[in-house]
Amino acid sequence: MIQTIAFYLFATIVIASAVMVITARNPVHSVLWLILSFFNAAGLMVLVGAEFIAMLLVVVYVGAVAVLFLFVVMMLDIDFAELRAGFMKNFPLGIAVALILLAELVLGIGAYQTGAIELGDPSGVGAPRVGESNIENIGALLYTKYLFLFEAAGIVLLVAMIGAIVLTHRPPKSRRSQQDVGKQNRRRPEEATVMKSPPVGEGVEL
Repeated sequence: MIQTIAFYLFATIVIASAVMVITARNPVHSVLWLILSFFNAAGLMVLVGAEFIAMLLVVVYVGAVAVLFLFVVMMLDIDFAELRAGFMKNFPLGIAVALILLAELVLGIGAYQTGAIELGDPSGVGAPRVGESNIENIGALLYTKYLFLFEAAGIVLLVAMIGAIVLTHRPPKSRRSQQDVGKQNRRRPEEATVMKSPPVGEGVEL
């Protein structure tokens, strides 16, 4: 009974927050509604026993992607009035994309109802282990059968990160903006401060 109540609660909040993502006028509010939708979708994944996907939704999508969206929206100076003015201009294209997606969705549902595609290894290597959780089964599969592919994906991400750092790094145009730590450490106290004793009312000469 509690599972049914939790399912309808999470599903209702996911649908409502998804609608608010589209209809909210403030883009910051849209991102916050998107975060709420991700959290409730993670709750649905927990209900069906997919703890790994629920963790990915929270850690990757909420902790990284949605927060990145929030920072980009808050930092960019975008004229949202101009964007709203061009809504009707791009409306036919949006309708065409929506119809294509709807046709693909109907086609996919029809193909699913005709019969599932047989996937997996006939040898039974990728079969789930009885009595273990979803995360343990995924970990056992990743670090045995797909170990080299998993490591290759990590190397690709590492190379992409290093490439992004190299491409965005720019040497300074002048050395005035850089600190010379050695010069600062060699400075003597008499060079750092100058004691003045000006007469009353005459001020200090700079």
